Amino acid sequence: MKLVVCIVHNRDKGKITDELVGAGQKFTIIGSTGGFLREGNTTFLIGAEENEIDRVLAIIAKNCQAREQMLNVAPFETGAPGAFIPSPVKVPVGGAVVFILNVERFERY
Repeated sequence: MKLVVCIVHNRDKGKITDELVGAGQKFTIIGSTGGFLREGNTTFLIGAEENEIDRVLAIIAKNCQAREQMLNVAPFETGAPGAFIPSPVKVPVGGAVVFILNVERFERY
């Protein structure tokens, strides 16, 4: 048995949830926050047998595409208040970070 820990942007949560339910996959969702942009993420905890891992990864890959988002960035020292107008920059968001862990023991009560 494996535990798939998958972190995605909140915008991708619904699509992945629908596909995992449709595939009969059991999972738990935990709300989380990204460190860089401090935006909402969703962390999926997915229990899967070894032969289900490729199917789970395909669902994740199909529904979590990286994209660019415009972000206003201010420098650390802006001088007098109102003297600096931040200029937007493109930053990558979305996609997925996936960890696959071996499960030594699993029980359900």
